[in-house]
Amino acid sequence: MTLITQLPGIQPEIAVQAVPADERVWVPQAKDVWFRPLLLNTVTGSWCNLLRVRKSGVLSRHIHPSWVTGYVIRGAWRYLEHDWIASEGSFVYEPPGEIHTLVVDEAVGQVQEMITLFNIHGAMVYVDDSGKQTGYEDVFTKIEMCRKHYIEVGLGREYVNQFIR
Repeated sequence: MTLITQLPGIQPEIAVQAVPADERVWVPQAKDVWFRPLLLNTVTGSWCNLLRVRKSGVLSRHIHPSWVTGYVIRGAWRYLEHDWIASEGSFVYEPPGEIHTLVVDEAVGQVQEMITLFNIHGAMVYVDDSGKQTGYEDVFTKIEMCRKHYIEVGLGREYVNQFIR
């Protein structure tokens, strides 16, 4: 058996079950909307998470200053600004600077649950219909959301640390 020594300054890899068996790992983001952190990179300001939605309707209108990728694991969703539907197995690339409105509705079929893996670089800026900023999320706000939730559900404040790099 070969032992691999961790180099100074190099963070260990993460290998976890993406869709967790423990429901407490899902962090509420809005009514019937949760995220499951997979990687929270404070060095690059990026994060990777699963987004789970169990409702129909508009989730958010937002813009990213950098690129985003997604892979649909379950269900389907779309953006109001485009004519495509991201369904199970779809890969999505979102260019920086584009305002888009994420929707799960009848147009994507009868969906009980949507789960998409998102890899987000930089912030997610929420905007209103005129494009004015109404809020934002970044890796640090995501970490704080996780800490608060994990304390409330009994996993503890430090539970999120396994995902922070």
